[in-house]
Amino acid sequence: MRTNTRLLLVILVFIVGIVGCNTKAAAPEYTKYSGSFYDTFDTIIQVVGYTRSQEEFDQYLASIHTQFLELHKLYTLHNNYDGIANIKTINDNAGVKPVVVDQRIIDLILFAREWNERTGTKTNIAMGSVLRIWDDYREEGTSDPETAKLPPMESLRIAKLHTDIENVIVDEVNQTVYLNDSAMSLNVGAIAKGYATELVARSIMEQGLTSGIISSGGNVRVLGKPLDHVRERWGVGIQNPERFIALEEENLLDTIFLNNASVVSSGDYQRYYVVDDQIIHHIIDPDTLMPAQHYRAVTIVTGDSGVADYLSTTAFILPYEESRALVERLDGVEAVWVFHDGEVEATDGMKDIMKSHGATGANAK
Repeated sequence: MRTNTRLLLVILVFIVGIVGCNTKAAAPEYTKYSGSFYDTFDTIIQVVGYTRSQEEFDQYLASIHTQFLELHKLYTLHNNYDGIANIKTINDNAGVKPVVVDQRIIDLILFAREWNERTGTKTNIAMGSVLRIWDDYREEGTSDPETAKLPPMESLRIAKLHTDIENVIVDEVNQTVYLNDSAMSLNVGAIAKGYATELVARSIMEQGLTSGIISSGGNVRVLGKPLDHVRERWGVGIQNPERFIALEEENLLDTIFLNNASVVSSGDYQRYYVVDDQIIHHIIDPDTLMPAQHYRAVTIVTGDSGVADYLSTTAFILPYEESRALVERLDGVEAVWVFHDGEVEATDGMKDIMKSHGATGANAK
């Protein structure tokens, strides 16, 4: 769950009130407020909401912050916390003993297993032994670019022997998780942030926030519609992989307009290092054990942020025909693929909400 902080705002940027139409003053009963924090999931969490007062918004923001802090401590791979058994605790006890964990960890693992079965084995939370090697080489290559190199393939192949998700034993009755292989480890980085964002979004909507956006380092979850009496849909900008400064509208690939949905991108421009002038990014194909090379980026739109996070990784790893077939057989899922030559493909449903195909925030969809 580490993130290159230089790229926090270029994965996916939500655009509020600057695209689609000119905003007017909000109706007296609702005003737009915003806030952020930067102490969870190694990324900036940005929140926008329409509420009746600053005090009301601040209460929602505090709740969102508290929940993200809790989930960060549960899903981290890197830190121990007093009184908390987390993903690191499970990894530390691989082949030793089952670990009693919070139900939210059980739910995350079962979610990952379900989607692994539904979509194939490209996104596998049991790939920790392989991804740990890549993380170490990327960290070394980032800190000392002159000595950057690829991991030995033999080391990766040996690590792959310890990635069988069937060895992740979940006992729902006793609420334990056990890794039945002392050399394996979990890595939930492909889904944890999106999954956590969805949990927080559902909770805060139950608490009463019905109009807003939660953006967790590029995982964007839209709540309701803007309550400004002007727009019917939120505008969300998709990062152009060729442009670094995503906050400038002309640097966006496109803008999509939607309500009550999630937008997540995976790309080769997010976490990477350079070896012999080649960008070596963090999304590893479990078959080749090397970074997937089919696209610059893939963006997924669907209702659930955890599903969007999972599918953006899976769709990025799969070649185009398989990737598109997967997306089109899943209900309520849309996608954009950006290829290395700059070509862009999108599902028909995605085109319906893209600015480049005539969509705006002024009409409901």
